This record gives sequence, structure tokens and C-alpha cells, in this order.
Amino acid sequence: MPVYTYKCKDCGLVFDFLMIKKTEKPKCKGCGSYNLEKQLTTFAVRMDNTNTTGGSNSSCPTGTCPISG
Repeated sequence: MPVYTYKCKDCGLVFDFLMIKKTEKPKCKGCGSYNLEKQLTTFAVRMDNTNTTGGSNSSCPTGTCPISG
């Protein structure tokens, strides 16, 4: 189920909307308006800092990066 971020054009509230059904239409949680603008959002990825080839303190995830110095 995707989560979308919207900004209300009437009151300015920015909120997330969990789309459960494709037929759902998001409504502002602040003022109830349907006058919304979908926002571009990014996502974060958390990577484990340990790997088998580069060691736990390596900043190179593959272990094959050249050493700068």
C-alpha cells in the first residue's frame, strides 16, 4: 500500500495519505478540503555498516574501491 504526501492548497497543511483502495480520494486532515497538491518525496535506505569483504569500518560497500589517501 503506497503512502503519498499531499499539501493542502487551502490551509497549507502537509500530510501523508495511505492509499488502501485505488478509488479513495485524499482529503485534508486539517480543513477537509479536496484541493490538494501531491508532493515529491524521497525515501531513505538504511544499510548495515558491516560487510564480508570490506570490514566493518569500510566506507566501500563492495570492498573493491580504491584507497584514497
